[in-house]
Amino acid sequence: MSDLPISRYPVPELADLPEDVRTRILGVQEKAGFVPNVFLALAHRPEEFRAFFAYHDALMEKDVGLSKAEREMIVVATSGANQCLYCVVAHGAILRIRAKNPRVADQLATNYRKAEISPRQQAMLDFALKLALDSASVGDADIAVLKAHGFDDEAIWDIGAITAFFAMSNRLANLISLRPNDEFYLMGRLPKS
Repeated sequence: MSDLPISRYPVPELADLPEDVRTRILGVQEKAGFVPNVFLALAHRPEEFRAFFAYHDALMEKDVGLSKAEREMIVVATSGANQCLYCVVAHGAILRIRAKNPRVADQLATNYRKAEISPRQQAMLDFALKLALDSASVGDADIAVLKAHGFDDEAIWDIGAITAFFAMSNRLANLISLRPNDEFYLMGRLPKS
């Protein structure tokens, strides 16, 4: 277990948080069995906490156009390119569980082009990485490739919005030196007994 602080900014006590923020954190703890450090760190600014998780949930908790696993693939691949340790580790754990594949998160974070994914998912990640690393060069030809792989306009929007949201998240996590919870490292790697 790491002795490093979870953030370079102060982390508030649960008892000192507004009721809605505290309730959200306790709900996550009940479901996951622990509190992901991002919840505690972002509680430093309750208004931003609320906005962050509202947009996160709007993007990540639906299962239309993209599967929940594909949404996590975008997060892991782009977070790897953005060198965000927290998002690679935390969302890698979620991806391993949602994809039911203990290898895919490490593959995507390192080199998504060599990962065990479908050609459709490859096209999705080609687009997400181009948007993450060189957004000004995205054009109609990139959209046409996605449409040829069966993505509609709404799914393409989701790919872009997830990429953009996590670009912000990656930078914020790097700013505050957000540390991944130890629990994330082993999640989804071994079958449940």
